[in-house]
Amino acid sequence: MYKPAIFLFLFNSLFCVVIAQTKDSTTAKHKENEQPRTEISHGVVTIDGERINYTSTAGTLILKNDKKEKTASMFYISYTKDGVKDINHRPVTFCYNGGPGGSSVLVNLGGFGPTRVITADAEPTPPPPYQIQENPYSLLNNTDLVFIDAVGTGYSELLEKGTGSDFWGCDADVKSFSDFIYQYLNKNNLWNRPKFLLGESYGTPRSAMLANRLQQQGIALNGIILISSILNFNNEFWFQPPGSNDLSYELYLPSYAAIAWHHKKLPNQPASLQNFLEEVRGFTLGDYAQALSKGDLIPQTSYANVVRHLHNYTGLSEAYLKEANLRVTPQRFEKELLRDERKTLGRYDARYQGIDFDAAGENPDYDPSATAMFPAVVSAFHDYLLNKLDYKSESDYVFLSYKVNGAWDWHHTVGEHKYPVPNTLPDLQEVMTQNPYLHVFSGNGYYDLATPFFKTEYELNHLNLAPELQKHITVKHYEDGHMIYLHEEALKSIHNDLNIFYKQATGGK
Repeated sequence: MYKPAIFLFLFNSLFCVVIAQTKDSTTAKHKENEQPRTEISHGVVTIDGERINYTSTAGTLILKNDKKEKTASMFYISYTKDGVKDINHRPVTFCYNGGPGGSSVLVNLGGFGPTRVITADAEPTPPPPYQIQENPYSLLNNTDLVFIDAVGTGYSELLEKGTGSDFWGCDADVKSFSDFIYQYLNKNNLWNRPKFLLGESYGTPRSAMLANRLQQQGIALNGIILISSILNFNNEFWFQPPGSNDLSYELYLPSYAAIAWHHKKLPNQPASLQNFLEEVRGFTLGDYAQALSKGDLIPQTSYANVVRHLHNYTGLSEAYLKEANLRVTPQRFEKELLRDERKTLGRYDARYQGIDFDAAGENPDYDPSATAMFPAVVSAFHDYLLNKLDYKSESDYVFLSYKVNGAWDWHHTVGEHKYPVPNTLPDLQEVMTQNPYLHVFSGNGYYDLATPFFKTEYELNHLNLAPELQKHITVKHYEDGHMIYLHEEALKSIHNDLNIFYKQATGGK
């Protein structure tokens, strides 16, 4: 069975050098983690002109099986606003990254927590010392925050009665997160508080599955925040031989156009990115989709017209587009667009440029958007744990685990249907229908080649929702890549958009 690890958040061979620096302790069983633990500290942050005092808690909760045997210790970092008078109207948001096999560091210290590491924009971040400072765009003004590490990541570890198969799979993972949330709500007396989920990349299908599971357990959510979505891993995501699946190529085309626009590689550079992309969307679902569907029977005049438009929209030469049979994979696009400059593009953020040893090669040697920021986040988070949260452990903090990712069971069951890879659109449709007050926010970067924005639009437009429920979905785009929050202007924009979203999802209270 094929496994889609190469497409997911921070998992591909480009990270081998970086990840090798962090020991994988996913099977470690440390005595210190067999009991719940908390370390409490305090901080202050100014957000939207409001000075907020908050309490930080770094701790663990213990998961048990049906026999009440300890199976895993799940690590979290929470931030709660101090001095809240109307506590029942104060939301709590459970946050996580993706992978699968990624810890929650990036959405915490990178974007939405009260402290943030500063990384360079669209270029490599210089070596240490790194800047760690108050985050004026944290979501703490709207909600208390709980950042959760999946089992096998961060400090979340297997215990004596736990095995990888208990946690490392779509459905098993969702069960562990629902068990954590249930226990956390009990421990902190949060049952009557507004509740939100925030997930990035693989964290978005996790959110759809988790929201549906929680709903069945009697835990209704107010909102779901999807960052850089991939909700359906079925046909439209796989680049297969021509004739077996063309939707993948169609859904990536608007991203190629946005990236070519950013790098000024278009033959006739439009002034407005948004207007330009509207034109590209129309061509994608119209002439381009029809051309690919006709295959070898496409008339020569139609073929020439499509080649010309693809050239105008992607900046790639007509000769190259013909050689590619009108179908360009993201890896080829990353290598080809700036080939004449001996540069490549980043996968997670195509604003970043890399230099390959072999400029004539087929695919990039590495992802410059990943290597540009990852060391800064690793070092800053260790410093933050030790010096700000005062959390020390015998375990190694696992930022990314190939072991978890490689062992992942991709099957997902919805009702009577078992999918070989997760299609979570039925989950989202079901939970939004059963909870007609649920609001969904979706944010994507235009320059993301891991989870393209038009694919997200396509999926959210195919939920088969009632019109009144479709209105509860908010879709926003940003001139950024996969990790939207790393670009300060984009972080500011999404912060403002989420200010509005939280008010909408909580009835304005």
